[in-house]
Amino acid sequence: MVCTPLVASNKKRTNLSIDSQLLQDAKQLGINVSQSAEAGLAKAVKLKKQQLWLQDNSQAIDSSNYFVAKHGLPLAKYRLF
Repeated sequence: MVCTPLVASNKKRTNLSIDSQLLQDAKQLGINVSQSAEAGLAKAVKLKKQQLWLQDNSQAIDSSNYFVAKHGLPLAKYRLF
């Protein structure tokens, strides 16, 4: 029985240069190289997007931190802890 995915795959073939010993070890250990590379790339993209967001919003974050340092939290008197 052949299972076909319900959602069309949005994957694209690509060529990668990977250390030959690392590739050999991965294959011997039964590691899916494509899946592992995709997971690692997804993690790197997420991290870079987070870094760029922090960089793009650093002025607003600094301004908010300055306000809180100078005036305290706006609704602090309503906190129950």
